[in-house]
Amino acid sequence: MRWPSRPSLPIFGAVSEQPTALFERENGGYRPTRLSGSPWSVDALHGGPPAALLAREVERFEGGQRFRVARITVELLRPVPLERLEVSAYLRRPGRNVQLIEATLRSPDHDVARATGLRIRRGDISLPDAVRDDTPPPPGPEHGTAPTHRSSPFVPGFHSEGVEHRFIQGGFDRPGPGVDWIRVKYPLLEGEPLSPLCRACAVADFGNGISGLVPGTHTYINPDLTVYLHRYPEGEWICLDAVTRIHGEGIGLAESRLSDERGPIGCSMQSLIVSEL
Repeated sequence: MRWPSRPSLPIFGAVSEQPTALFERENGGYRPTRLSGSPWSVDALHGGPPAALLAREVERFEGGQRFRVARITVELLRPVPLERLEVSAYLRRPGRNVQLIEATLRSPDHDVARATGLRIRRGDISLPDAVRDDTPPPPGPEHGTAPTHRSSPFVPGFHSEGVEHRFIQGGFDRPGPGVDWIRVKYPLLEGEPLSPLCRACAVADFGNGISGLVPGTHTYINPDLTVYLHRYPEGEWICLDAVTRIHGEGIGLAESRLSDERGPIGCSMQSLIVSEL
């Protein structure tokens, strides 16, 4: 995601005045509510909700109960519009231990995003103490600070209404690395709890937003998002310990270590297109 210098108010047409989910079911597809909106365009969604919708399709694909999604890569092919969307998936690589599931998100006119999920079979194994990761998580969300309206413009959208932020380090108005606990406040769909995988994908898209440049000087748009998880998150809060590295040719990379309140759960990466305003 990126933060604009002068955000515009998204226009969501005939959707719920008081939405209670990120998407509404509609004729076999999904229509975004204002809770999925972008802070930088009146015509597009924030990257987190589409990533979560694709992750849902990958983990629910046939046989998913025997597998865990260890890695998912989302490619944002074009801005995801404020229109009815459809999701489909197919088995790209079958296997007893490893599978690849490819999911596609479509608007009425275009394929707008694509995800490839690597699923690994589940099984109980015993491990020696030497390989167990006892790394503690960052200080919990109760130690963090909520962003002010000045540092995070209150535009209706996923960043301002769909989630809560608690910064341990950095902020939207501070360049450099950031440590931020994020909680998704609403389900993806009404009457369906947000799965741990979908929750992780929804918040991982904030990595560049919490660790990039000062808003108003540059844009730093991510055309992709890759999330690796060695275990699924527990609880509602996920922490991103993020850093953005940018080269003078206008290419960047945002890296985030992901934790829940128990400890590390994985990492995420985003390629960045960096431009001066």
